[in-house]
Amino acid sequence: MANSFGVFSSQIVLVFVLLPSLFSALTATTNALTPRPFNKIYAFGDSFTDTGNTKTATGPSGFGHVSTSPYGSTYFHHPTNRYSDGRLVIDFVTQSLSLPFLPPYLHNKDNATYGVNFAVGGATAINHAFFVKNNLSLDITPQSIQTQLIWFNKFLESKGCKEAGSSGPQCQAAFADALFWVGEIGVNDYAYTLGSSVTSDTIRKLAIPSFTNFLQALLKRGAKYVVVQGLPTTGCLPLAMYLAPEDDRDGIGCVKSVNNQSYTHNLVLQAQLQNLRQQFPQAVIVYADYWNAFRMVMKNPGKYGFKEPFKACCGSSEPPYNFNVFATCGSPSAKACPNPYQYINWDGVHLTEAMYKVMSDMFLSGTFSRPPFSYLLSRKQRDG
Repeated sequence: MANSFGVFSSQIVLVFVLLPSLFSALTATTNALTPRPFNKIYAFGDSFTDTGNTKTATGPSGFGHVSTSPYGSTYFHHPTNRYSDGRLVIDFVTQSLSLPFLPPYLHNKDNATYGVNFAVGGATAINHAFFVKNNLSLDITPQSIQTQLIWFNKFLESKGCKEAGSSGPQCQAAFADALFWVGEIGVNDYAYTLGSSVTSDTIRKLAIPSFTNFLQALLKRGAKYVVVQGLPTTGCLPLAMYLAPEDDRDGIGCVKSVNNQSYTHNLVLQAQLQNLRQQFPQAVIVYADYWNAFRMVMKNPGKYGFKEPFKACCGSSEPPYNFNVFATCGSPSAKACPNPYQYINWDGVHLTEAMYKVMSDMFLSGTFSRPPFSYLLSRKQRDG
């Protein structure tokens, strides 16, 4: 009896020893049989998406410390020229698709196997010449979304893809299995004209056609799977709260006029996206509803793990928003909170890694993308 028990015990031990190896082998086989839906990502946008095209010396002057601590402290543990304490939406997108982080176009052109990020902090939808003409160009980033299109075309040329609509092997390689992720763009256009005689209607009427032309150019060149983020509820950012009068508030405590401005912009943008879907029926164009996703979190921040919906984590210590335009994050007089995961906002304008994670989940797995991101993936699997 004792001998039988010993044999049985040895068999049990053998099973437990072999199980991890068997599991690893099965996992490897499953991964091999289930290839990544996309092999590369091309990203565009402003500082909400920029992974390093701007640095302290070249970024927007109001947030001129992105290359210094405490930026990057949460995940990377050092500054990476991202305007956050850690990862951005685009970083979570790449990770969800089993791809590495995207290199910034201006500083890592040679490592483009899995895509490139063309987004640049401070970028506008309207060309820079408009702001120069209206004497609004002081200390602002000169790049626009059209600049990023020029960079993208130069990138394609460097890969041997020189003509729009070309079916050559170089162009096929550049566009095959590529996801185009277009982060929000347009917030800076409105911000740069604050206090000027240029109206928000003027900005909207110039910004959306410019942005639509950009999207058309991508689609004509061969982009097939495109995600376009709308503007967030910018009236909930500490900067907007800091600048606006206290009687300008909506039902969730944010700046009503600014949120209405972003909402109206998004309505017009969505109409243009629908037009593009009709012009390019072979493409899948997804609208990521930043405005409503952000608003959902602001309505019930505790549900998502946040305790500070309005205060910046990193700032001047000045009440009530821990924000002052003359002492922004990274400057000698600013300090970062010890618990950024409990804050929605990082530095007065940009979000914490925790908030970007919530937003990315809402876009990729939730109900805030139209059509759903899962539809885009299924189309990619079906049509290639």
